[in-house]
Amino acid sequence: MEITKLKGMGVAMVTPFNQEGEIDYVALKKLTQFLIDNNTDYLVVQGTTGESPVLSEDEKMKVLNTVIEINNGKLPIVYGIGGNNTKAVAEKLANFNIDGVDAILSVSPYYNKPTQDGIFQHYKTISEASKLPIILYNVPGRTASNVLAETTIRIANECKNVIAVKEASGNFEQIMDVIQNKPDDFLVISGDDAITMPFIAAGGDGVISVVGNGFPKLFAHMVNAGLKGNTSKSRELHYKILPVIKHLFSEGNPAGIKETLNHLEIMENYVRLPLVNVSEKTKKTIISITKSLY
Repeated sequence: MEITKLKGMGVAMVTPFNQEGEIDYVALKKLTQFLIDNNTDYLVVQGTTGESPVLSEDEKMKVLNTVIEINNGKLPIVYGIGGNNTKAVAEKLANFNIDGVDAILSVSPYYNKPTQDGIFQHYKTISEASKLPIILYNVPGRTASNVLAETTIRIANECKNVIAVKEASGNFEQIMDVIQNKPDDFLVISGDDAITMPFIAAGGDGVISVVGNGFPKLFAHMVNAGLKGNTSKSRELHYKILPVIKHLFSEGNPAGIKETLNHLEIMENYVRLPLVNVSEKTKKTIISITKSLY
């Protein structure tokens, strides 16, 4: 695929559930169409925001196929396949049916706490197995193992099937090191909604967003204004949406954004254990700010 298709605002889609804890496919179709109709640049299915750790493989594929069906080729689709067992991830990628999917988002190995060379060897192995291009996902707050800038650059140079990094370290020195020294054909994508505006101003290529589920048009305008060099407009929109971002993440993700989506009548606000809904106080704050932005 052309990597330019992954510039802009990708949305890390939530997985809707009903009161019984089952996947609500009607709501999933509604969400997919909502994102397509409101300036989303690409869809990301089964990332952390999709509660992928608590979905069965059968459920994951049904979710993916539902999004593919509703999308009908309109937007690029990125699908999450990652883990801390390199051999198992490589086998899954080698056998994955790529129809309707444009790229893979693969998180850096968690819990094992590999060395930097171990991280490199992991991505080298899975990139050789994958029929689709891969986005490296660095999120040390969840994996307990930061992918350092020099490792990301090494992967970008030596693993040609790894075409981008979703960088969620929050470390701007590290982020700028990657942006400055990466190959020209390698994208650096924000994994943190709150810092996306300055991330783009520093030379980043966009975001894979949580807040975009509930505010796709507004957040896409902020992202794409920044990418077009209109920093003043991007900054204005950044500060307009920043207050809701703070509260959306204050009691965990995706419980916060599901409150916004419930208010918008796109889905009900259920999550699967071990996640729980946000407190009544946070819910009221999220709904109040949501109303002010619509």
